[in-house]
Amino acid sequence: MRILGIDPGYAIVGYGVIEARNGAYRPIEYGAVTTPAGADFGLRLKEIYDGMTQLLSTLRPQAASVEKLYFTNNKTTGIGVAEARGVILLALAQQGVPLYEYTPPQVKQAVTGYGKALKPQVQEMTRRLLALPAVPKPDDTADALALAICHGQAAGSPLRRRLLR
Repeated sequence: MRILGIDPGYAIVGYGVIEARNGAYRPIEYGAVTTPAGADFGLRLKEIYDGMTQLLSTLRPQAASVEKLYFTNNKTTGIGVAEARGVILLALAQQGVPLYEYTPPQVKQAVTGYGKALKPQVQEMTRRLLALPAVPKPDDTADALALAICHGQAAGSPLRRRLLR
């Protein structure tokens, strides 16, 4: 299964596409869609939408794994991320890519086996699971790959396979 992981943001949208087969993962492509600071926010959202649409049509994922949002301290930043996430979800829906959402603890649990793992631990396990020479940069890209692995783990579970029938 070809899975696209997306770490939403409005300055940097990390993405990672992997091939998941029988519990093994192979990276296909990863990187980030970036928007310039200080640019009109509407134009930044358009750049994100256009970048995601191009990625989806080029890479043709069978599923998308996107981080669920939750607000902590900075609600102003959270609102911008939520708006960026909205255009990402629109692009996925328009391309007919099934959406699966995971919380950070779910991703940590799937990748490291511990739901309270630290970010460097998740990134190192992501690197190892994908046999990459180094942890991908920026961090948003590594996070997106971890999201893709998380869905690979969940989609491969007996319970998920029964639910997808």
